Amino acid sequence: MLSNKKIYFASDQHFGAESSEKSLPREKIFVSWLDSIKNDAETLFLLGDLFDFWFEYKYVVPKGFVRVLGKLAELKDAGVDIHFFVGNHDLWMKDYFEKELNIPVYHEPKEFTLQGKTFLIGHGDGLGPGDKGYKFIKKIFTNPICNWLFRWLHPDVGMSFAMYLSRENKAVSGAEDVHFLGEDKEYLILFCKEILQQKHYDYFIFGHRHLPMIYDLPQNSKYVNTGDWITYFTYGELINGTFEIKKFLK
Repeated sequence: MLSNKKIYFASDQHFGAESSEKSLPREKIFVSWLDSIKNDAETLFLLGDLFDFWFEYKYVVPKGFVRVLGKLAELKDAGVDIHFFVGNHDLWMKDYFEKELNIPVYHEPKEFTLQGKTFLIGHGDGLGPGDKGYKFIKKIFTNPICNWLFRWLHPDVGMSFAMYLSRENKAVSGAEDVHFLGEDKEYLILFCKEILQQKHYDYFIFGHRHLPMIYDLPQNSKYVNTGDWITYFTYGELINGTFEIKKFLK
């Protein structure tokens, strides 16, 4: 049976970048979009980098983001199924979303069957060949000992230092995100093609790349990047098995 319920996908909001003042207008736009989908959304997938930096201490979470956190709580309480995949900027997320919002948090890509189609969904960082520098740094960032040492810093010191590094690494909107690099240089396309040799998925849905696209793969499969909420303000929408990328008109 056809349904008017939709499944939504969004990624790379990077709230907090470049500053709280510059981030706030984008946060308000995203909250407006969340408000616009609350009546027809069955499921919402947040594909990482919701925050430009996020680290959970035992009793402390980052200051700010009240509007978006409150709206996510409202959607969840209204019955919208929400899933969160950590990105390379918020990979230190622990259990705050799960305990406070009842939103599951994933640290690796995960399989889903949605509206009769098979999906592999994740943020997309560190997948595929190449990008060895980032893969090395990620091992350091996720190392339990390094996490334990960072946790001993006072939040004012640790958060300030980490947010400075986050601004400096250009991952928010680097020049490489503007153009399609070609099939042989797009790591996520190469990753998808590699996976397809082992198992078929109708859709591979990722963020991280910031450039919105739907790219045809072998075996009638598709790679999708949902774009970002910095430059493009785009999101993915699935209804009755048909996937589209749409732009939120502010």
